[in-house]
Amino acid sequence: MTPSDTTVQIHSRPALSRSELDTLNENFETAHPSRVIQWAVDTFGSRLALATSFSDTLLVDLALGVDPDIEVVFLDTGFHFAETLDVLRRAQVRYEMNLRVERPDPATVDLWAQGSDACCAARKVAPLDQALSGKVAWLSGMRRGDSATRSETPIVSIDRRGLVKVNPIAAWPTHDVESHMEARGIIVNPLGDDGYDSIGCWPCTERSAAGCDIRSGRWAGTGRTECGIHL
Repeated sequence: MTPSDTTVQIHSRPALSRSELDTLNENFETAHPSRVIQWAVDTFGSRLALATSFSDTLLVDLALGVDPDIEVVFLDTGFHFAETLDVLRRAQVRYEMNLRVERPDPATVDLWAQGSDACCAARKVAPLDQALSGKVAWLSGMRRGDSATRSETPIVSIDRRGLVKVNPIAAWPTHDVESHMEARGIIVNPLGDDGYDSIGCWPCTERSAAGCDIRSGRWAGTGRTECGIHL
């Protein structure tokens, strides 16, 4: 199966209106992420999923503190660093996760030689589409402080599928994030201590450039800023 063969579930009628989105974003701007997650769990129940790259377990820790049964989705691209997979294994020991590991279709060829767009489409975008089939909403760990291109990330939005996308930590101040991570002993990828501030697949991840945003090491030199799952 190629990316063009993937059927993407599109909701013809968004679950939330523009005015509802505006009100939610205004109310959640200074709210603790747990309150945002609680709203999502109360509103969408089992039709809500959480997608994580396991660069750390911050969002997992927050979400499971609200709903231990929430489905946690990990996209196993086949190109993850060993350190990332170790974070996943450690998380499985610490948390009783309702974990779903989604992999590319076995027939998918190695598209890296055709460029990162095709590779990400087959190994990340299509698997996430599959994982979210039948869902109404999902949680993402995007933060405004990640990069300039994410500086206006809303807390609640409608994604390209018509699903409600919730970014509970989008507006969470960095000092609050760090305090929570220390207090909770959040599992982090050790590559962060080696200059890899944003960690994806190893062919497309380098150390962050000095003086640049934390995602500067992703697809360095290409002008690309996202893999496609957040578009």
